Amino acid sequence: MPELPEVETVCRGLAPAMVGAVIDGVERRRENLRFPFPDNFVARLSGRRIEGLARRAKYLLADLDDGTVLVMHLGMSGSFRIETSEGASTPGVFVHPRGPAGTHDHVVFHLSNGTAIVYNDPRRFGFMDLIPRASLGEHPLFAGIGIEPLGNELNGEALSRLFAGKAAPLKAALLDQRLVAGLGNIYVCESLHRAHLSPRRKAGTISPKKGGSPRAALLAQVIRDVLEEAVAAGGSSLRDHRQTDGTLGYFQHTFRVYDREGEPCLNPGCGSIVRRIVQSGRSTFYCSTCQK
Repeated sequence: MPELPEVETVCRGLAPAMVGAVIDGVERRRENLRFPFPDNFVARLSGRRIEGLARRAKYLLADLDDGTVLVMHLGMSGSFRIETSEGASTPGVFVHPRGPAGTHDHVVFHLSNGTAIVYNDPRRFGFMDLIPRASLGEHPLFAGIGIEPLGNELNGEALSRLFAGKAAPLKAALLDQRLVAGLGNIYVCESLHRAHLSPRRKAGTISPKKGGSPRAALLAQVIRDVLEEAVAAGGSSLRDHRQTDGTLGYFQHTFRVYDREGEPCLNPGCGSIVRRIVQSGRSTFYCSTCQK
């Protein structure tokens, strides 16, 4: 599934084409994706101006001029394609080819600026919904979602507070969306390696009862650094993910541990071997020598 940097990359790629434009029409080419579309989906979107586009956790949020938010989730294989009036369409190389003749193009937004935004999803695990902005925070999709890891909200004090007293492994705590929103397996593995912290360590051990926590402060900074580097690189493009212009992301070329089982640890002076273990049914890659 696309992780936070991939969704942030898509958001930034779509914003110039979508924000300020009016939705002249919508083609909905099937009755459902992962879930059925909301009632009157096409009619409720037609004629609406897109006032803003943002990301919350792994969701894309398009604010409309009537106070409604178009919520979009990419699922496992969803992507957006920008088609201009000049006919330009998805340049670049793909991890997997698209379905022939737009087989998996399920929704098309026709905008007043002459651009078409095409949602393509071979596996149909993505979904779209329409939610009033005033009640977005209480909606089941968003109620209880944790703090955003990009920006100043995530810091050492916040991690210390969130993890205090928790016996769960540190990796599991970082993946808990109720604590920190949007973090996924790849970037948690990478962040823990840079912070020299073991994924097996109890989360509460980076939250001392008194004083500040150097470990928590370092981890917070490293998480932001890893995510910002991944966004700048356009994401990782593992499996189905691709940017809005069709090109690949390249952060995978700087992985220090993820998917590098049996290879040397890249931390200076370590020389140990990257290990793979399974935690909560998911692969964890780490160095048992320099991550404590």
